[in-house]
Amino acid sequence: MSATKSPSQVILAPFSGKTVELTAVPDPVFAEKLTGDGLAIELSSDTVLAPCDGVISLFFDTKHAFAITTDDGIQILVHVGLDSIILNGEGITALKESGDRVTAGTPILKIDMDVFEKNSINMISPVLVVNYDKVTELTPCRPGCDVAAGSDEVLQYAIAI
Repeated sequence: MSATKSPSQVILAPFSGKTVELTAVPDPVFAEKLTGDGLAIELSSDTVLAPCDGVISLFFDTKHAFAITTDDGIQILVHVGLDSIILNGEGITALKESGDRVTAGTPILKIDMDVFEKNSINMISPVLVVNYDKVTELTPCRPGCDVAAGSDEVLQYAIAI
């Protein structure tokens, strides 16, 4: 008997920008999918939104990344900029905290773009399904698309049920 799959679930763009294929990200941890599979977006907006409904299950002290676990157990990681960890939280304001239940489109972080620019932070920002071994299909939108925060779908996935 074969497993049936769930209807497609969608992940919205957590920020506005241009999509980048994950394998093209200039950081081997992301390009080689060591932390998950998905895509990246070259961030161009100063507010980071929840890409899906769920609970904030991980929030780095440096505020450069957070994860939301959906009700179906899929963990979505949003990483803001490639090397933003060096800022140690400077220029990033948390609007929510670990344990908060959020809906897609809820503001999670506010970014001070001037601080990122002054520190030459690479704005390529991965959006990943961390536990993609639980996913039967994962479809990112194609590279080079302009996406709008909170409204454009950037990933679709299905899980075995």
